[in-house]
Amino acid sequence: MSFLELHAVRKSYGPAVALAGVDLHVPAGSRTAIVGPSGSGKTTLLRIIAGFEAPDVGRVSLGGQPLADGPNAVPAHQRGIGFVPQEGALFPHLSVADNVGFGLARNAPDRSQRITELMRMVALDPAMLTRRPHELSGGQQQRVALARALAQRPRLMLLDEPFSALDTGLRASTRKAVAQLLGAAGITTILVTHDQAEALSFADQVAVMRAGRLAQVGPPHALYLRPVDPATAQFLGETIVLPAQINQGWATCALGVIAANDPQRKGAVQIMLRPEQFHLTPVPADPLDLDGEACLGVVEEVDFGGALCGLTVRLLGDAQAATAPLLVRSPAIHIPPVGATVQITVQGQAHVFSAADV
Repeated sequence: MSFLELHAVRKSYGPAVALAGVDLHVPAGSRTAIVGPSGSGKTTLLRIIAGFEAPDVGRVSLGGQPLADGPNAVPAHQRGIGFVPQEGALFPHLSVADNVGFGLARNAPDRSQRITELMRMVALDPAMLTRRPHELSGGQQQRVALARALAQRPRLMLLDEPFSALDTGLRASTRKAVAQLLGAAGITTILVTHDQAEALSFADQVAVMRAGRLAQVGPPHALYLRPVDPATAQFLGETIVLPAQINQGWATCALGVIAANDPQRKGAVQIMLRPEQFHLTPVPADPLDLDGEACLGVVEEVDFGGALCGLTVRLLGDAQAATAPLLVRSPAIHIPPVGATVQITVQGQAHVFSAADV
């Protein structure tokens, strides 16, 4: 059952259309990531859910309670929604304790106990309560901001690119800790981000925005492996899109005959593969050992990236003229040198785009 529902939400700023009719359903207790390029409308959508702005038309409801019907909207402070902005936005002149307890009544008998409880909830030592924000690391500041938002026991938590200012390692660990915390508390959460990897790893449901609309909504693995169109596929990660002829679940393309995920289609299609689906094998010294149908290529470039490396591979034979060099992702221990001739095999299935989406 949906906990948060948006129906036909539209918002314009003068002639600029920010949201062009958004429908979104968020299940209770779930984590949804809204991802899209700059200017796609994701922050506007978050602000409308929070109550900082009202839609021009459309409806928003939370737990069956109407929050907005066009410009008629419940004020933000009456919605029971927590909000963590980018970089935390802590009050620099207040202590950590006063930041965490900012929304709590100062004369509440259990105020200090509640603040300590919130610190432990976000895995911070209560000994930090006397510090000021500038005395904390970036990850600690984000956790204090989260504790402040949790103080009101929100029904819904909104995170607006809260990890973007953190370095790579801290970003990943903080994101994981926040996801575990919110999941354990059963708090429905929406994360807005421009980072595709962050959206895929954080959420149970990912919504891809493009030009004020939701291009596709679904589980992370479904969007990554079965994107609705090439633009969505390319936004969620590196892709190889090839023309092919398909028949009974097999696609014939520049790479040979490979399995496809549509056994019903027949005829000309476009297929998608991810770089990690390619496996490279050095060509044996005796070419007679090769299958006559083998797809061969030459490694033109190696981009060493540690555990996972990028290789640019140019196809050999008739496929060379019709196909751009392939981007392949391979573990570092298996990468062939530049100039090596390799056999290319495909693991898993190619995704077939529908004719209407290419």
